[in-house]
Amino acid sequence: MKIAVMGSGAVGGYFGARLAQTGEDVTFVARGRRLAAIRERGISIASPRGDLRLERVRATDDTSTIGPVDVVLFTVKLWSTEEAARQLPPLLGPDTAVMSLQNGVEATDVIARTVGREHLMGGACYIAAALDHAGAVQHGGRMARLVFGESGGRKTRRAEALLQACARASAAFDAELSPDIDRVIWEKFVFIVGLSAMTALTRRTIGPVRSDPDTRAMLLDVMREAVAVGRAKGIDLPADFADQRLAFVDTLPDTMTSSMHHDLERGNRLEVGWLSGAVARLGREVGVATPANRAVLAALKLHADGAAHGS
Repeated sequence: MKIAVMGSGAVGGYFGARLAQTGEDVTFVARGRRLAAIRERGISIASPRGDLRLERVRATDDTSTIGPVDVVLFTVKLWSTEEAARQLPPLLGPDTAVMSLQNGVEATDVIARTVGREHLMGGACYIAAALDHAGAVQHGGRMARLVFGESGGRKTRRAEALLQACARASAAFDAELSPDIDRVIWEKFVFIVGLSAMTALTRRTIGPVRSDPDTRAMLLDVMREAVAVGRAKGIDLPADFADQRLAFVDTLPDTMTSSMHHDLERGNRLEVGWLSGAVARLGREVGVATPANRAVLAALKLHADGAAHGS
C-alpha cells in the first residue's frame, strides 16, 4: 500500500515505521526540527515488541510531492487538525482513506470539511509512546493496537487491504476491523479524557492517581461525564462504562501517564480544549452537566498554549 503519515511524532512514527519495515510504501509528512531529524537520522524505535532503526525513510513537508495514496494516517496534535487537513487534497485519489488516530471525537468533522466524508475511515490506536530528546520513539509496554472501520460498519476493499497490510506487521502491533468504529472512538475518548485530565492535573502518573481516594473519585467523575455526553449523542455506551474503564485503569502499570502530562512537563501546547474541554462543550449542547471536566479545563487552560505563551 501507498501510505502517508500526516504528523510523524511518536504515534505516527511508530505505526508508520512498522508498516514501512514490512515493505509498505510509506512517506512521513513532518515539518521543522522533526522533519530535519527524520531526514538526518531516520526513525528509531525502542520497544518490547522489537527495536527498529530505519535509516532511510521518505519524509517531506510538501504533500504535493507525494501524489495520491491509499491511506493517510492522520496523527497530528488536535490543535493542528485544521491546518494539517488543508494539506490533504494532493494525497487524495478516488478511494483514498483518511484515518484520524487522534484522541478527540471532533477532529473528523474538521477533516471532513476539507476532504469530504467519503474519504474518512474511523480509527483508534492504543499505545504508550513518546519521543525522547533525541527524537527516537520510546514505546512503553507491549500494547500497540489499531482498530479501524468504515462508518456504519460497511465492508470495503480499502479497509480489507489495510487490515492485510497491518497483518504483515503483526509482530509489532495488533489490528482489527470494527463494525462500530464510532463506539470504539468514544470508548477510547472516555479513557483518554480521564487519564489525560488526572495525570496532567496532578502532575503524577496513573499509579498515585488511582491509589488516592480523592483523585480516584475525580477520575471516575471525569469519565462518567464523558460517558453521559456520549450516550446523549446516541453512542451505544453502557451506562456503567466509566466503572469498567476504572477497573481497566487498575490493570495498568503504575508508571503509565498521558501525552498531555508529557506536554505539560515540557511546556508544550495541551490538548485539554479537545478533551475535557470537548466534554464540557458537547455537554452544554446536549444538556448534560460536566462539572468535573469544566474544573479540569479551568485548571489547565492557562497552560494550554504552552510555556511560551504562559507567565
